[in-house]
Amino acid sequence: MTETAKIEGFDLLRFVPYLLNQAAEESSLTFQKIYKDRYGLLRTEWRVLFHLGMFGEMTATDIGTRGKIHKTKVSRAVYRLGQRRYLKRMPSEIDRRVEWLVLTPAGEAVYRDLRDTAERYEADLLDGFTADEVAQLKRVLRRLGGTPDSDDSPK
Repeated sequence: MTETAKIEGFDLLRFVPYLLNQAAEESSLTFQKIYKDRYGLLRTEWRVLFHLGMFGEMTATDIGTRGKIHKTKVSRAVYRLGQRRYLKRMPSEIDRRVEWLVLTPAGEAVYRDLRDTAERYEADLLDGFTADEVAQLKRVLRRLGGTPDSDDSPK
């Protein structure tokens, strides 16, 4: 640590945003390898796929808002998932500017496989924690992320 850092008392290694980023990167790298190796998916693609698998028919705007993903990234992911025939687009009958997105049977199969894998991965990841610690961790992360506890449950 530099003399300036010692005097000012700031420790990056204890800075909560830094710790959250480190934990997110470390905990997601193995799972990222799984969905990339199995299906060639990028991070935003699996996130879009999971939103559609969990919540059903959605618009790209809905996914971006719910997942806190930039609209350009959602658009690219939707395009690539469409190319793989994992989702289909359906024009809105009310507003022609809106497209509803829904998983195809192939997309549903990928979602189910990765969902099951994600459940096992999370169980392994949290294996050294008590049930209370896991509940508290999830509560704190939802609070920091601005995610409601139960109002946001999937269909």
